[in-house]
Amino acid sequence: MWPTSRDTLLYVSPDELRGAEWILASSPFTLGGLRVALQISARPDAGSALVQWNAYFTTGVPHEALHDFLVALDASAVPDTGFEEPEVVVAALSAQGWIRDVDRPRTAATDPGFASHVSLEMLPDLIADADLREDLMGWQAWAEPTFGATYLWCANFSPSVPNELVAVFAASLASPVPVARHRLPHSAQDRLTIVRRG
Repeated sequence: MWPTSRDTLLYVSPDELRGAEWILASSPFTLGGLRVALQISARPDAGSALVQWNAYFTTGVPHEALHDFLVALDASAVPDTGFEEPEVVVAALSAQGWIRDVDRPRTAATDPGFASHVSLEMLPDLIADADLREDLMGWQAWAEPTFGATYLWCANFSPSVPNELVAVFAASLASPVPVARHRLPHSAQDRLTIVRRG
C-alpha cells in the first residue's frame, strides 16, 4: 500500500496482478450522481503497464458484496480472464429469488421489492477497459429504494471483468442472510426487515 500522486491509497496484490485504489478524495468521477470511492483492477501480467479491466464502486455499496468480490478476485489464478457467459450473473440473482427482466431475462434482474437492480448495459464515460471497442457492454448494479429517488449506491464493471466475478458480487448482493448495520438509509427504512439484537 502506498499513497499515489493523486493523494489516493493504492493496494497491490503480492503478485502485482490485482489492485485496489481508494479514489474518493481526489476524483470527481461519479456514477448515478454519487462519487466513486473505490476502483478495483486486474492486469494480465506484472510487467504490463495497462490494466485489463476495472470495477468501480461508490460509497454505500454493501460491504459484504464488495468483500465477496475481492475474496473471489484474490482466489482467481488468472484475474484478467473468464470463461462464463453473462447468463451466470442473472442465474446467481434468480437463485436468490430475484426477478428476471421480462424483456432481457438473460441480462437483467431486480430484487422482489424493485429497489436493487443488476443489468448488462452500455457503460457511462470514464469506465476504462483494455478492450477499446465502443459497442461493448458491462454490468451495472444500483439501489434505488423508490422510483426516481436518489440512488443509495452504484457499481459498474468494465466489459472485460470476468462474468464469474460479477456473479459472486451479485450472489452476495442478493443473499437473504441478515446483515449488521449501524445506520439505515432513510429512503429504505420502510422496505427493510429489522431485527434488533438483545
